[in-house]
Formats: sequence, C-alpha cells, structure tokens
Amino acid sequence: MSTRRFDHVFVLCTGRCGSLTLARACGHLTNYTAGHESRWSLIGEARLDYPTGHIEVDNRLSWFLGRLGARFGREAGYVHLTRDPEAVAASYLKRRHFGIMRAYGRDIIWRPGAADDPALAEAIARDYVATVTANIEAFLADKPHVLAMRLETLPADFERFCDWAGAEGDLDAARDELTVRHNRSRSGKGEGS
Repeated sequence: MSTRRFDHVFVLCTGRCGSLTLARACGHLTNYTAGHESRWSLIGEARLDYPTGHIEVDNRLSWFLGRLGARFGREAGYVHLTRDPEAVAASYLKRRHFGIMRAYGRDIIWRPGAADDPALAEAIARDYVATVTANIEAFLADKPHVLAMRLETLPADFERFCDWAGAEGDLDAARDELTVRHNRSRSGKGEGS
C-alpha cells in the first residue's frame, strides 16, 4: 500500500534554483510521477491538467497561481524551492538576452534595450526574483500543506520532502541525482538552457 500523502505536489520557484535537479530526483519515486515543465506549451484547462499522483516542478507556475489555487486549492502539497536571491539573479543576468529575462525586462517592466545595459539588466534580474518570490509567498500564505526547500541544503531537504510527501522509490538513485548540476547558465547572447 502506498504512503503517498497528496494527489498533487507543486514545486514553485523562481527558476535557476535546482528545479531540474529536484525533478530528476523525483523521477526515481515509484508512488508519484514527476515532471519538469511538463505542460509548459499548453494553454487553457490543459495547462494545469496534471495526473493524480504527480509532482510537477515548474517555475512558470508562478504565473498561473490564481488558476492553480482555483483548481487544486488547499488539498495539494506545495513546495517553495529557493536559492540565495543574489545567486538566482546572477544566473538570470547571464540569460538577460533571451527567455523570461528578455520578456520581463523588455515587455513587463517595459525597458527595451535593458539587456544591453549591464547595471539595468542586473537590477531587472533582482526585481524579477523579488517579484516572483513575493507572488509565491502570497499564494502559499493560506495553504496548509507547504514545505520550504533550498538549493543550498537540497540533500537534507529532500529527505524531509520524502517524509512530508510520503514518497517511496529508489531513494539512493534519487539522492545521486541531487549531486548532478543541470541546466547551467552560460554567458553570452542567444544561448539556450
């Protein structure tokens, strides 16, 4: 009999904080399925149509919090995965010419050309991290099933996560995944993830 505690677990984060590493570790669990940005390209109801018994790790969920709460509410388990905000901002600064950093700086903050101004790009990266973190914290404020995890303490936090979620599986293989660095940022224009 499975000890799974939740039908759904959502790992919320800014990105650039070990989310892919955590998802890969969760991929070794046997009583949950796990995905990293597994429904990122879908829209409407399909975007949040996660199967029962699933752990989803997706920094983009921070833009769907209202819909996530309406659909899964207080029954789901929520993890807030964080990393030192300055380290996250520094990692995003290396990606300032593409992805969410370009969109946030150019289209949300409305500072076209910000990526070409290093000081402004750094300020925008910090602002992005602060904004997403505040959105997640506000969303989680009334949720009863919340676990905080940090990249800096991920191995110990993963053990707490498994207990909290009632997770089972090949925990040795999962622990091994926690030592692998995925999706490292590189400097330069146009580099992908």
